[in-house]
Amino acid sequence: QVQLVESGGGLVQPGGSLRLSCAASGSILRFNAMVWHRQSPGQAREWVATITSPNSTVYADSVKGRFTISRDNAKITAYLQMNSLKPEDTAVYYCGAQTTDRYYWGQGTQVTVSS
Repeated sequence: QVQLVESGGGLVQPGGSLRLSCAASGSILRFNAMVWHRQSPGQAREWVATITSPNSTVYADSVKGRFTISRDNAKITAYLQMNSLKPEDTAVYYCGAQTTDRYYWGQGTQVTVSS
């Protein structure tokens, strides 16, 4: 009943910035929390950031101080602002949304950081 679609990924040089968006649609109007995960080929899936209701945020140590998660409840959309990007940030980024019952996940968007 819920669909999540990520957008905003692409190719960027080290030190550059990208903003990812996650738009939700379906019967659920609000989520208890929204999260971002990422995964590179051959590596484990990694939690990146979480925003809860109320709007408290928490970040993985690897992105703290560089990434900012936010949400627009009226649009049921989450964002991930990524600054000072490093090659090791290269991954597919996935958006997740938590209801009382379960998490829903999008298909992911590719972020490549390379010179």
